[in-house]
Amino acid sequence: MSSKRLRSDPESGAGRKRQLKRQELAELNPLLLEAKERVSEAWSRGLEYSHDQGLLVGTRPFTHCVISNFIQSQPFLEGLQNELLQLNFCEKSNDLYKFKQSDDLRKRKEYHISALRKVLFEDFRTWLSDIAGVKLETTVDLSCAKYEYTDVLLCHDDELEGRKIAFILYLVPEWGTSNGGTLDLYDSDEHYQPQQIAKSLTPSWNTLVFFEVSPTSHHQVSEILVEGKCRLSVSGWFHGSLLERPPRYIEPLSPRCPHIASDEQILYDWINPIYLDMSAQVHIQEEFEERSEMFLKDFFKKEKFQMVCEALHSPEIKWKRRGPANKRCYDRAEEDGLPDILAKCMELFCSEAMFLLLSNFTGLKLHFLAASNDEDDDEEEEEKEEEEEGEVEASDVNEHASSSTEKDIKSDSTDHEGDGSSEGEKVGTKENEAPGESPRNPGVPVCRGELRHWRNGYYTLIHDTNVENSEFALDLQLCCGCEGWDEEFGGITSYIAKAEDEELLTLCPEDNSLALIYRDKETLKFVKHINQRSISQCKRTREGTGFWDFSFVYYE
Repeated sequence: MSSKRLRSDPESGAGRKRQLKRQELAELNPLLLEAKERVSEAWSRGLEYSHDQGLLVGTRPFTHCVISNFIQSQPFLEGLQNELLQLNFCEKSNDLYKFKQSDDLRKRKEYHISALRKVLFEDFRTWLSDIAGVKLETTVDLSCAKYEYTDVLLCHDDELEGRKIAFILYLVPEWGTSNGGTLDLYDSDEHYQPQQIAKSLTPSWNTLVFFEVSPTSHHQVSEILVEGKCRLSVSGWFHGSLLERPPRYIEPLSPRCPHIASDEQILYDWINPIYLDMSAQVHIQEEFEERSEMFLKDFFKKEKFQMVCEALHSPEIKWKRRGPANKRCYDRAEEDGLPDILAKCMELFCSEAMFLLLSNFTGLKLHFLAASNDEDDDEEEEEKEEEEEGEVEASDVNEHASSSTEKDIKSDSTDHEGDGSSEGEKVGTKENEAPGESPRNPGVPVCRGELRHWRNGYYTLIHDTNVENSEFALDLQLCCGCEGWDEEFGGITSYIAKAEDEELLTLCPEDNSLALIYRDKETLKFVKHINQRSISQCKRTREGTGFWDFSFVYYE
């Protein structure tokens, strides 16, 4: 009898425990059932619908639903929040995102997590299947994410592995738009590429958002702008059959140009003399051929670099935002109307003399005077045959063997004064042009380049339609205005092997340092998102302007 009284006594420990569990049941907001037909009609017909008790179906820029007070019990939500915060979180960071994520929640045994999983996988999945008019599989992805200061998830569409409907349940403290962390929804163009942010949803406690995964469901989590707050959420995907996706849009290649005719005087005007010394070039090439990378500090003469930095603040420069947001976000200078010093700097990187200098630095065949390894072998073989057959004198052989050294930049810039001509003037002549070859024929060295401006919120992403990075190439980068820049600000250029996350190389912006990187078809690169931490540093040293770089790519 006493045991029965103990089990039924609400003041006993067991009784309080059962009462607590009853208070902490995970039950859906009854409004979902009450408004089910109206929500279903709005979803299927692409109509807007709202209920004053906190249920919204939106159609712009793509159909989505916002459910306030998703779970009825506040004690349950608090218990769920506590359990989630006790989980082990793993730092996730790559080109697309930076935040902390838990392990798969499908196998967790904690009471509140298990109860949430049950209501999502059963009651809510049935309701959602009826609303969307699709059969949802029992497979559901589920994890917990913590976004804290400077964390971000950049623009993407979620399409992967049969994902049908994406959902996010927020368990955040009091939150405002000034805190960042909004769920930004993008509209799309005719190529299914994201354009502008059309709508931003501010996270709030016990609110669930869901939308159908599609070629146009581009969205992002904006950067967290406040310290000391945690944007906690449970999110995942319901799986089902996807509609056939249209072919992914492939952007046209950026224009590539052969070198601009010039003599080496342009190098002496701009470049630190130590890099024009032939012995220095030999040493640089040896190191580059061993490592496929080289960093040349103080590359420009000090006075030239200072002039460039001052000109970058000019209001004459027309900056154009480069997108789309699922691939990149930064400003590119239009070459028309550039201040004279910047136009000459762009011309330098496209000049014949620079192509030849880069050949000397790297051993790549970026100029017809630069001998490739195969040509060196052929020359040695020819010389051997000539010696054996006695067809040429030893002095002639020595002269031929040294022909490859013609590619070296001469230390005396007066060598051309006698005849009034330059190498640049000779390149286009039939005498020096390879048979059947013109400056725009395949196989002729070319380059593409741009002047870029980087600031908070800018980045580039790796994407599977990037044909620009599918070739062997030499990357060149020279940064300006980045004094005091720190890796924790972002803006780092990262190189990784295809299908791997491990970084092969990272480049932190450094004033007047020329970076040369040779990459193959399996090497990808991106610029890490520049975060909020950069702003205070910019205000102290660069008036909040971020930094700039000259970015060029050269092809043999």
